[in-house]
Amino acid sequence: MKTLKTLLKATLVTAVLFAFSGTAQAKVIIKVRPPVAKVTVVKTKSPYKNGVWVKGRWGWKNGRYVWVKGYWKKPRRGYMWIPGRWVNRSNGWVWVGGHWKRA
Repeated sequence: MKTLKTLLKATLVTAVLFAFSGTAQAKVIIKVRPPVAKVTVVKTKSPYKNGVWVKGRWGWKNGRYVWVKGYWKKPRRGYMWIPGRWVNRSNGWVWVGGHWKRA
């Protein structure tokens, strides 16, 4: 019985911390508000015609926020890029990754 309770608790914790979205990215709930985004100037030319610049962002790694550099993304015809964002949920902060949406 004790083993079953432990297994159920572990499963619940895993489900809460690593709930998978449709893009198969783990959603980690963080109790600390993310820092204000850095202002960056894009000095490089897109390697793609009509390339989309994905802005840098704060990511969560090893128990702290780390800066993730921006990058160019190849465009998709008939789609628009929806940037990722940090969302404040009732139990903490969750990163919702950027994605393509049909235009």
